[in-house]
Amino acid sequence: MSSAAIQLLVLAGIAVFLILRLRSVLGTREGFEKAPDKVNAPARPGRPELEVIEGGPDHDITDHVPDGSESAKALAAMKLAEPGFNVSEFLTGARQAYEMILMAFERGDISGVRDFLDPEVAQAFDAVIAERAEKGLTIESSIVGVRDVVLRSASFDRDSREGELTVRFEAELTTVVKDAENRIVEGDPNEIKRQRDTWSFAREMGAQDPNWLLVATGE
Repeated sequence: MSSAAIQLLVLAGIAVFLILRLRSVLGTREGFEKAPDKVNAPARPGRPELEVIEGGPDHDITDHVPDGSESAKALAAMKLAEPGFNVSEFLTGARQAYEMILMAFERGDISGVRDFLDPEVAQAFDAVIAERAEKGLTIESSIVGVRDVVLRSASFDRDSREGELTVRFEAELTTVVKDAENRIVEGDPNEIKRQRDTWSFAREMGAQDPNWLLVATGE
């Protein structure tokens, strides 16, 4: 047998070996593979074909408001306008803002938090602080802890891209009111009282300024 014939036999043997190896691994697939069209996949007898659901609920939204509610739709729209927006992170920041603004107001000096206040809210705070000063009253207050922070509602204006979130806070604090002679006229420094406030914050979603403004206060 010539050397050329021997080489052909060797190559043929190698080809047969490779074909057998390929067949042995058929059906083993790794990585991404496009699913077959649903119409081409036969349904199992006696069992309706399961629908493929893409994605799912955004738990960052549904953990705070009911799924499908107007507030949930508003939050989803806010996330589309600003993909980096996170509801849980907002509420953490709102808790910190609540403590900081409340204590500044009680002390009678909101200069350090004025940038976080809507002008009308700042004006209302200034009026109360001025009235206290006229009466010679000062307030000494301390937050023991913010026990609860709950998102009450959310709205989004698609034209202005302004989002507004209303949050209910429940805090425990000590408060005393003193007169011009530093005498306590109201409160007890050793008594912890519970206080509930409902504040609304607003911001243009997608804007470079990350700060939310306090636009309304209430009980």
